Amino acid sequence: MNILGISAYYHDAAAAILVNGKLIAAAQEERFSRKKHDARFPVHAIRYCLEEAGLELSMVDQVVFYDKPFLKFERLLETYYSFAPRGLVSFVTAIPVWVNEKLFLKRNIRKGLREIGAFDARKQQLLFTEHHLSHAASAFYPSPWEEAVIVTLDGVGEWATASICLGTGSRIRIVKELHFPHSAGLLYSAFTYFLGFRVNSGEYKLMGLAPYGNPDSPRVESFVKIIRQELITLGEDGSIWLNQKYFRYATGLRMIDHGKWKKLFGIPRRKEADGIGQVHCDLALAIQRVTEEIMMKMVTHAREYAESEEQSRNLCLAGGVALNCVANGKLKESGPFRNIFVQPAAGDAGGALGAALAVHHIFNGNRREAPGGDSMNGAFLGPSFGRDAIMKVIGKFSAVAEEIPDFEVLSKETARLIAEGHVVGWFQGRMEFGPRALGNRSILADARNPEMQKKLNLKVKYREGFRPFAPAVLMENVKEYFAFSDASPYMLMVAPVHQRRRLELPDNYRELPLMDRLYIPRSDLPAITHVDFSSRLQTVHRETNPRFWQVISDFKQLTGYGVVVNTSFNVRGEPVVCTPEDAYRCFMRTEMDCLVMGEFLFKKIDQPGWEEKGWRDKIGMD
Repeated sequence: MNILGISAYYHDAAAAILVNGKLIAAAQEERFSRKKHDARFPVHAIRYCLEEAGLELSMVDQVVFYDKPFLKFERLLETYYSFAPRGLVSFVTAIPVWVNEKLFLKRNIRKGLREIGAFDARKQQLLFTEHHLSHAASAFYPSPWEEAVIVTLDGVGEWATASICLGTGSRIRIVKELHFPHSAGLLYSAFTYFLGFRVNSGEYKLMGLAPYGNPDSPRVESFVKIIRQELITLGEDGSIWLNQKYFRYATGLRMIDHGKWKKLFGIPRRKEADGIGQVHCDLALAIQRVTEEIMMKMVTHAREYAESEEQSRNLCLAGGVALNCVANGKLKESGPFRNIFVQPAAGDAGGALGAALAVHHIFNGNRREAPGGDSMNGAFLGPSFGRDAIMKVIGKFSAVAEEIPDFEVLSKETARLIAEGHVVGWFQGRMEFGPRALGNRSILADARNPEMQKKLNLKVKYREGFRPFAPAVLMENVKEYFAFSDASPYMLMVAPVHQRRRLELPDNYRELPLMDRLYIPRSDLPAITHVDFSSRLQTVHRETNPRFWQVISDFKQLTGYGVVVNTSFNVRGEPVVCTPEDAYRCFMRTEMDCLVMGEFLFKKIDQPGWEEKGWRDKIGMD
């Protein structure tokens, strides 16, 4: 049985394919189209998945979409009716789009499929799963446990904005849901918008800004109090009620009521081009604290539904809010569950995988094989490219590269370059599925270098200077550097840098301007130590990614440190690179020093001149 899962038409369109229940491939459309968060029907991603599985579209038995459009349309109509006469302009704008794109979704999906190949609607089933069931399935079925409690949180699916489910074997049972317009995801997105970042894109910036808030400031406590008293009512079970007089997302064309928020917090909405002040940092910290409280209460409540000892130990998380790795780290550190698995593609892209898995196990009734570990294959589910593809790029751009077929030699040379302060693009094997580069489409650098964060942000990634970078650390060495002893293979947990590695800060540290604080070394790993001594941690495992593990091991042999900076291979506003040509273009556009692609080493100093004007204007902001 071949099952194709699809997510599309909102953001982060993707495709995934199962062959007899085995996950063969999964990828986001943005990686192929080069349009970040591309929501269009994932023609390119589907073609890739079929090719990886060795199938024609006619050989697919079931195509499944990750949510139910009629339920969404019902929610839209009921919401406008409930809030009438508010939202008339939005209603008139939205209805024609919904009628065309949502009510006729079957027609649109079949039309998209026929661009790819033969699709016979009489023989091949087109199915739909509920949005939060797709999220739950994406987390539980690939997890390493036979039984688990499952919590999903995001903006909104059809009606649900969060759910508690129980997973046992091949079954998932939804036991409780929170419904629109009350949503932890939409609350966080409202603050993303108010602080000048883009909704459905800039939430991770808001999370990265929060540590710059002053944790001891009365203003932070005041902001938390305002949120708790004016914007939301938070129940002990983690359910929330949002005071809709302050919001406009239910019936309007924007997230919030600007005037009311300005009066509440004493500041106007920050525009994208405006500077960031301490008040913005403090507000970011306040909403992060509230979000963590919501998640902790919800997860603690969810454990009460566990029906066995095993379920009470294991938690699976998915949905866009599950990408809040700071909150995940707090749940791991002090939450009620011993074990946590977060789907690496926790957002809507992962819904494509979850939809396929839900059909395989629930609709088709297939038994789940006893888990021996998570089945995400390290999230390395995208395309790979061999020597011939790289040679074509070398020929096309008259590039200069040294071929080093002995990987031991190549690995040692890469480690040496990193240790000498060079920024290295690292392009190997299959592309990652999900928002994080995990060692196959990565940019690597020396975490010990105090100038590296500034260089990477301003000269390589071309993004805001406050943004932190993540460490990739050998799993066997993680306790040497971090107050963390578990695995975090998907970069979805934040952990504190070990106390013994921290440096003393100046007495006036909290009074310094934001950017001055940023560049004061805080540990012997300054490039990956955030201002609150935290790091978004990736543990690297030899069995999952032996090449990446070897490079870090060779770096340790040279320096004594089994940890490097790992950031995604892209610039601001651009998706992570997919092909060798994407990688070479990104390498030449930036001040990256070297590129290791397959068994080829490219050094910037050896390359011909690069003439490309206006490319940053084309990709825009993120």
